[in-house]
Amino acid sequence: MKRRNFLSAVGLFTAAAVASPVTNTLNKFNQFNSNTRRNNIMSKFELPALPYSYDSLEPVIDKMTMEIHHTKHHQAYVTNLNKAIEGTEMEGKSLEQLMSEISKYPAAVRNNGGGHFNHSLFWTIMKQGGGNPSGALLDAINSAFNSVDEMKEKFNNAAMTRFGSGWAWLSVSGGKLVISSTPNQDNPLMDVADVKGTPVLGLDVWEHAYYLKYQNRRADYCGNWWNIVNWDEVAKRFAQVK
Repeated sequence: MKRRNFLSAVGLFTAAAVASPVTNTLNKFNQFNSNTRRNNIMSKFELPALPYSYDSLEPVIDKMTMEIHHTKHHQAYVTNLNKAIEGTEMEGKSLEQLMSEISKYPAAVRNNGGGHFNHSLFWTIMKQGGGNPSGALLDAINSAFNSVDEMKEKFNNAAMTRFGSGWAWLSVSGGKLVISSTPNQDNPLMDVADVKGTPVLGLDVWEHAYYLKYQNRRADYCGNWWNIVNWDEVAKRFAQVK
């Protein structure tokens, strides 16, 4: 082989030998980053957008309360839930799956997962000029509680007698409507709930949900809240689980 050709061949071989590990490393790095991004996107829960503006529920719930409640409190539950499940067997499970076997998981998942589920439902079952229950939902209310007024009275009692922070619920259990309350961010979907079922209506009675406007007047908050219940959404949820 001529000297020039030999040197050229050696140069190409050396360049390939040097470039190959670098190229392979970069390819692996890019593939890892791609997989990491994809896995993160698949596993992370996100703060849902509200179906209305922050001032839409006034005067029942004021704009500042809604904005803080959604962007600070709910966002914190989502952020902390994602941290709690990252790199564990819980990644990739739906929120409903986590709730149904919550006794298996750490308190951080129970508190923040419950907070995320509860608030995601809460935002959807409210709207300005909520209306009244009708159709199959009204029939079920009358069957379980004799009247809408009696249902509201029992529901408000559950909300008012929940000591400290928690939620009041109207749920479907065994094909019938039931009323209950839960502490903190628990809900009837959880396997630790005293009254289990699928919630179709829930009221947040944590003080951050009402204190700016109502201070310690929880009864006023509960009473006024019925004016913004989105009964169409409640009926839709009821139809899906009855």
